[in-house]
Amino acid sequence: MSALLAVALGAFGAHGLKDILSPEHMVTYQTAVNYQMWHALGLIGISFVHQQDQESKLIAWSARFMFFGILIFSGSLYLLVFLNIKELGMLTPLGGVSFIVAWALLAIYAAQKQHHSRYNHARR
Repeated sequence: MSALLAVALGAFGAHGLKDILSPEHMVTYQTAVNYQMWHALGLIGISFVHQQDQESKLIAWSARFMFFGILIFSGSLYLLVFLNIKELGMLTPLGGVSFIVAWALLAIYAAQKQHHSRYNHARR
């Protein structure tokens, strides 16, 4: 759903907002769309991993942080653009930190899986 929304918002921005928004706000809007799309794809990847390991708390938390990051990072930028309230930009880094945590949890999960795989392979 998030990827679908990113495509729709990107098209809306490219066609409906280019003559309305300032160049600065247009760049901010495009940043919001880009980060939403990349992290929506991240969520799709996480969902595939989750299907293989439904018990993993790392994967579940990675998904939560990624989703929260989309809401806070991209959401705050969308609101900043449309409401022109610069203080909303103070929320954006919280979303960025959430993205970092999500990717870190995913990396930790992958490293643990690789370690366990090597350990189990060596025991055979």
